[in-house]
Amino acid sequence: MTSGDITSGEAMPSETELESEYGIARATARRVARELREQGLVYTVQGEGTFVGDPDIPRAPRKTPLYQQISHEIAERIRKGEFQPNRAIPSEKMLMEQYGVAKVTVRNSVAFLRDQGWVFTVPHRGTYVSQPEDWPGTQGTAS
Repeated sequence: MTSGDITSGEAMPSETELESEYGIARATARRVARELREQGLVYTVQGEGTFVGDPDIPRAPRKTPLYQQISHEIAERIRKGEFQPNRAIPSEKMLMEQYGVAKVTVRNSVAFLRDQGWVFTVPHRGTYVSQPEDWPGTQGTAS
């Protein structure tokens, strides 16, 4: 971080990106982030990511919030047929592991998908893909 690769206010790579780029385990990526936080080199904003520098330094804004980026990826997987209508999407735990994010970020992503009509949630059962006619941009096109 002190080499200047990432400047103050910029987002640090996610745990998933650290794993991929450096060939390390998830636990190691978490330890790296924790150690950097403890040294005061980075700070974490829940639902947004981990940023370089002091929290008082303005952050470089993300183009799209992280939870929305995840929502867009899941919606694209639904659109492509990877997740079928009336079938469950991956669990919170699986999404947390896949994207290297906190539970609140996954919950915000699922709520965003639900608000748009991509999915519906059955309490204590899971979240399922909605029927295509309920997806955004398809209202009024059902036959």
